[in-house]
Amino acid sequence: MSKNNKLVFLPLGGTGEIGMNMNLYGYGNEIDDMKWIIVDVGITFGDDTTPGVDIILPDHEFIKERRENLQAIIITHAHEDHVGGLAYLWPDLKCPIYATPFTSSIIKLKFEERGINHEGYLNTIDLSSEIKINPFELKFQTLTHSIPEPNSIFIKTKLGTIYHTGDWKIDLDPVVGETIDVDSLKSNSKEILAMVCDSTNILTKGRSGSESEVKGNLIDLVKHQKNRVFVTSFASNVARLETIAAAAKESNRSLVVLGRSMHRMISVARQNGILAEIDIILSEKEASKKRKEEVLYLCTGSQGEPRGAMMRIANQDFPRVDIDQDDTIIFSSKIIPGNEKKIFQLFNRLSELGANVITEYDEDIHVSGHPCLEEMIDMYNYINPNISVPVHGEHRHLKRHSNLAKEMGIKYPMLISNGDILQIAPGPPYIFDQCKSGRQYLDGNRLVQSDSSHMRDRKKMSYNGVLNITCLLDKKMNLKETPIIFTSGIVSDEEHDNDEMVYLLEEEIYKFFDDKSNISKKEKKVHQKLETLSRNFIYKHARKKPLTNISIVHI
Repeated sequence: MSKNNKLVFLPLGGTGEIGMNMNLYGYGNEIDDMKWIIVDVGITFGDDTTPGVDIILPDHEFIKERRENLQAIIITHAHEDHVGGLAYLWPDLKCPIYATPFTSSIIKLKFEERGINHEGYLNTIDLSSEIKINPFELKFQTLTHSIPEPNSIFIKTKLGTIYHTGDWKIDLDPVVGETIDVDSLKSNSKEILAMVCDSTNILTKGRSGSESEVKGNLIDLVKHQKNRVFVTSFASNVARLETIAAAAKESNRSLVVLGRSMHRMISVARQNGILAEIDIILSEKEASKKRKEEVLYLCTGSQGEPRGAMMRIANQDFPRVDIDQDDTIIFSSKIIPGNEKKIFQLFNRLSELGANVITEYDEDIHVSGHPCLEEMIDMYNYINPNISVPVHGEHRHLKRHSNLAKEMGIKYPMLISNGDILQIAPGPPYIFDQCKSGRQYLDGNRLVQSDSSHMRDRKKMSYNGVLNITCLLDKKMNLKETPIIFTSGIVSDEEHDNDEMVYLLEEEIYKFFDDKSNISKKEKKVHQKLETLSRNFIYKHARKKPLTNISIVHI
């Protein structure tokens, strides 16, 4: 390789936002000639602003155009915001994938569900593995997080070593997995050029707390309940699942698991030697024959997902499972920003059914999987990088992280965004280029750009409704019949506003065609004029700007 080689970092997702993590490292002379690796391919989820879209992925066009130089994809752990996009984007990339056993099992399931053949591409590696992917040498270092096998990576090159933390926290007494090996971390951290580090909880002082503390609190809480107990949590938090199973056992309750993702996660964990001690799990039918104080239901749906078990139970739509007066519902999870409205609605619905709802605001029954401020300080003391690159956070998180790096004496605290190409070496770091980045929507079974015309149309329909007008004309462009007008989502039929508005719009359309100055040989112009008239009319009468479709039929 050329003596003018560069080492660069390029985030395509997860920098300036929480979720949808996708990070690229490049080594070589020029961008188009560099060898690349990808660390993580995640997703985020749709909301009220993305009607019809549940899954959102990073725009991968940059690396798709350079896939001949893409050496590998490395997945640090099995959370959706790190692995969820792999099955959708990998078919465009077709490169080797590396993951540790638990994560590899999750990837296999995702590929099989989509009918993707990964034979010869998916490489399952041991914890603490060292692998060479020319021109990179990777050393995996297991940390602690809220899912098994969270890996950080030392990425070694001839120009220096980058430490990529992935998601992490410092849990000195984890329920699942080993604690962080600080001695090993320090011994591998000599002369670290740059640290690319999680920023999620940088705004929270103190420490994130230990899963073992949650275990004791949950067991004690469940023991004091008299009726049935429902606990909902993230299915991916395998340590929490083990804790909930322990709470059931300690309180002499049988465990009932509700929700497909929960069953799947338990199955994958057992395949990898985790959760092997969980007692026999009852079916809903078996549980219905038990007394109330003899069962504990472990449910999906902690974020108010419409098809999650908890929401279905609240809507009285789950077979053989109902809420009775004074049942206890425990939310052993945090509220992800953006989900507040639907979760509070779920809380209220459960309360209306007679349940007692307990959340992390009431009891210490949840800890984060990400590091708080004191843990961040510890990590900088362990690693002491020359360059700090905050990722995995909104801009306010990244800015606070960058300021912390300054306070810690880091020589080059860098603040970058998705699409920035950061030259890490040689020389002082700087953003020397940018590439197109953004979002893709999984719309049905297709990937579409977030700014595509049909997505704009759908948003417009969602907010302003639809207006369809069909005009039947003769050869002289005279109306032969009353215009056919259809509205949806503009005004309510029940209030009879629609009939009156449609009648008045018909009159305006008659006047339009009576005025021959509106008639043009170019039918496109007639369409445009009639669309403008109709939209202006609707805005005047209903203060809406509907998606408007004009059809002209000659008879």
